[in-house]
Amino acid sequence: MVKQPVSVNGVVRWKDVGLAESAPREQKERKMVVLRHEIGDVLRDVRQRQGRTLREVSHSARVSLGYLSEVERGQKEASSELLSSICTALDVPLSSMLREVSDRVAVAEGVAVPDTVPQEFAQRYGRDLDRELSAELGGDFTPGVLSAAR
Repeated sequence: MVKQPVSVNGVVRWKDVGLAESAPREQKERKMVVLRHEIGDVLRDVRQRQGRTLREVSHSARVSLGYLSEVERGQKEASSELLSSICTALDVPLSSMLREVSDRVAVAEGVAVPDTVPQEFAQRYGRDLDRELSAELGGDFTPGVLSAAR
């Protein structure tokens, strides 16, 4: 609530004038992200895109159908071993599944995550991103753009 001074017969009083546009707005409350929900959503999305049933995946992953269902619905926290087994059954790398979860959490938090590899990282592990991008784009790429963007 915003208050404004009002003078009545030489006496200053404060009057409520409501919320003004110039008043600082309260920061919007963020929705809490529950990691097990995001993991379950990603696992379910992958399974459904493959057209597979819970029964097929639970058999391949050697986990009970009920437990896999609870993991997909975000009701159970799956161990790293169980997640690895489910990802193997889905023929999806655990790192890819976790990357998708990470991206969804970032979106929910309103954080922009660049989808690039830092130049130092690429050089350290023997890749030249400028050369690779130039080759992919048929020479329509100016080398040094990545390192200049830093």
